[in-house]
Amino acid sequence: MDVKSAFLYETIDKEVYVCQPSGFEDPDHPEKVYKVVKVLYGLHQAPRAWYETLATYLLENVFTEAP
Repeated sequence: MDVKSAFLYETIDKEVYVCQPSGFEDPDHPEKVYKVVKVLYGLHQAPRAWYETLATYLLENVFTEAP
């Protein structure tokens, strides 16, 4: 598994919207944008969202934070 692909499937807690990519516009709704639900590779939120998920999991499973 490519480690970078781990960032692709994490949910984000902020609202992010993207325009329809050229060549893939919805002909019925060309003015609409997409709301991003999962982190996309390349967004600045990807590493942060993945770290928060990992840290929460580790802390819930008896690991402790270093001082």
